[in-house]
Amino acid sequence: MINKYKTIEKSFIMLKPDVISRGLVGRIFQRFEEQGLKLVAARMLKATKEQISKHYPVNDENWAIGIGKKTTESFDNNLKLVKKAYGTDDFKKIGKIVYEAMKDYLTSGPIIIMVWQGNHAIKRIRNLVGSTVPTFAEVASIRGSYAFDSPPFAVKSGRIAFKTMIHASDSQEEAKREIEIWFGKKFKDLSNYERVDYISMY
Repeated sequence: MINKYKTIEKSFIMLKPDVISRGLVGRIFQRFEEQGLKLVAARMLKATKEQISKHYPVNDENWAIGIGKKTTESFDNNLKLVKKAYGTDDFKKIGKIVYEAMKDYLTSGPIIIMVWQGNHAIKRIRNLVGSTVPTFAEVASIRGSYAFDSPPFAVKSGRIAFKTMIHASDSQEEAKREIEIWFGKKFKDLSNYERVDYISMY
């Protein structure tokens, strides 16, 4: 049935260690379900650094530069403060420094990996989750409601990686790649069950 609806997409979601340690799992699940999204796979695990390395394409220069730019923007593009915090103002180098810290953050406790399905799921979930820098996140988003961190705050707190709570795929291509990494190439979801509400067509 799903092939009849070309706008129905799957998205990979990761709830990070701080979500679990703060007891927010149920609230976040509720936010997804209230949006009419359908859970089709979920697992809790303790990730390894090798798994995190596969998940984040740090060797992709554009990805590393993008992380560096976002980090610099959170310092109001004050390169002097950025260099003091990271020892460099080069976007690519900052991205790699943040990436190494992210591996420690994401392996510091259990995570929950999930696949959610729904109409235009990728964009809707990204909007629901909010800006990747929590302090810039929209008030009604998940990060806007529950997150508080930012790169400057993290550095002042003796950390490099700032806590973003959730990862959500930013494209169908990325979702496919991430689902294969975490659930395997022979991944079979459980989307055949019906919800007894208006989205039973999913």
